[in-house]
Amino acid sequence: MGYNVIFSNEASETFESIGQQIQVRWGEKEVNEFRKRTYKVTEIISKFPLIFQQVHNRENVRKAFIHKSCSMFYRIGDTYIEILFFWDNRQEPML
Repeated sequence: MGYNVIFSNEASETFESIGQQIQVRWGEKEVNEFRKRTYKVTEIISKFPLIFQQVHNRENVRKAFIHKSCSMFYRIGDTYIEILFFWDNRQEPML
């Protein structure tokens, strides 16, 4: 049994936005692959929340790579994992 995984509003919005970009660029097959990878990663972090790299200066925030062009940021709570947002890695890096 693992942690409950919840999506913030921003996570839902950025997930859909990146999915739409993939749809336009590469089609339905790639969107489905993106979704499968995302669900697989959320399944992994629900069982092993510390598996991905910690974000610098953010004790409970971690960065999971979904694909070379997309990452997912999440926060570890006491009994849950909160998906904070998805990030297109081709954008300017966050500071």
